[in-house]
Amino acid sequence: MDHAALAKLLEFPPTRETHDPAPGRSPRQSTIPGVTTSSNISSNTGRQDLASFDELLAAHQPRVLRTAYRLLGRIEDAQDATQEVFLRLLKHLEHLQGEPQAWLYRVTVNICNDQFRRRRGTLSLVKDRETGESVDLPDPSPSAEEGLTLAERKRWLMEGLETLAERERSAVVLRDIEGLSTREVAAILEVEEVTIRSQISNARVKLARYVTARQRAKK
Repeated sequence: MDHAALAKLLEFPPTRETHDPAPGRSPRQSTIPGVTTSSNISSNTGRQDLASFDELLAAHQPRVLRTAYRLLGRIEDAQDATQEVFLRLLKHLEHLQGEPQAWLYRVTVNICNDQFRRRRGTLSLVKDRETGESVDLPDPSPSAEEGLTLAERKRWLMEGLETLAERERSAVVLRDIEGLSTREVAAILEVEEVTIRSQISNARVKLARYVTARQRAKK
């Protein structure tokens, strides 16, 4: 299954905060409650920096929110993580040079992993044996024969992502769902490309096994 199909399946649910700006609302205003914009900053930050921050917020906020949702599985948690990402961006804005996309992905992954660890608590992880087997992710299309709904497949995949090891979850979300190249994912996670390929392979196997197990349990 290609990343476009999986990405479509794991789109975050529409909410009032993720709709297009309402009439009269500036596109530079944050669409997530609590995310800082120049209109609610009370500091000595320069006007040029504030204008740059608002432009980056408008350009990258949807991507950060989407990635956070896919890593955390809950829109409320994703919004909290997105707020923290852009607060860090504001703090480090003067030190960033060039396109910040890779930096934003890295910070998003780190913040989401921290949130996930805190949230998980005593949740037991499903530990599968790592193999070199190449397995495609389950087809997300509804299947009349199996009696599965799109909502069920989405829920199972989100649950399956939560069973993955931290690095595997980050790698498969960035590579298979966000559609980044292996090289880009390796740069963001600061590991070798061969490591990313191994993590993604393991994640695909585990997700396939998890969804298959849920399908069998339903029958």
